[in-house]
Amino acid sequence: MSAYKTPEFLVVIPARLGSTRLPRKPLADIGGKPMVVRVAERAQQSLAQSVVVATDSAEIEAACREHRIECLLTSADHPTGTDRLAEVAQLLKLPANALVVNVQGDEPLIPPELINQVAQALANNVQCAISTIAVPISDASEINNPNVVKVVLNHAGEALYFSRAPIPFVRDSQSTQKIVHLRHLGIYAYRAEFLQAYTRLEPAPPEQAEALEQLRALWNGYKIAVHTATEAPPAGVDTPDDLERVRRLLEP
Repeated sequence: MSAYKTPEFLVVIPARLGSTRLPRKPLADIGGKPMVVRVAERAQQSLAQSVVVATDSAEIEAACREHRIECLLTSADHPTGTDRLAEVAQLLKLPANALVVNVQGDEPLIPPELINQVAQALANNVQCAISTIAVPISDASEINNPNVVKVVLNHAGEALYFSRAPIPFVRDSQSTQKIVHLRHLGIYAYRAEFLQAYTRLEPAPPEQAEALEQLRALWNGYKIAVHTATEAPPAGVDTPDDLERVRRLLEP
């Protein structure tokens, strides 16, 4: 953390049962607890004032209640997790300047410090509506991997563009200037007033082409602060193999 005063923020964890690669993923058992509960417990280790799971599933709500995790039932019609966060901000009657950190419900190993860092980045950059995290790419094969989202920053550490393509493209491989490619991590902090504005924005052409939701904000002129972390956190859970890996790591 920096010398700045630690900001007040809350964590919201969107969770839904629908998953093509790993059915009922939020309720997958990890050491006797559902995955969404494991994620919430990691988030509770951050400096957040509160941690809330947002879901459209009564089963997920019941699992959270059983483990004393705050949970809100939200609409089943939200097209994105950001829309679900906007409903939570309304339900909680958050003030316009409240900071909301979106932690994905399939990140049971997320470092609490990463949550603090993304909140701090937004608090430090009052001109930005969103903040997120990037890490330097050390494995060159990731630069051309479309499943690895890259981001290019301006001199102020704000996002210029996110892409699945290799950006920036290094035209002259003999260039003496060392380019550090950055991998974007899918954790965000938002100002509550932006969440309400987001629900009124139409999907943007670059967003639809890249299948990257954050491009809607850039397309409409919102600024995104990017904190560059030193190393990537452990991978989340997308597949049965991922689930087994996390289970082994969290074995008592």
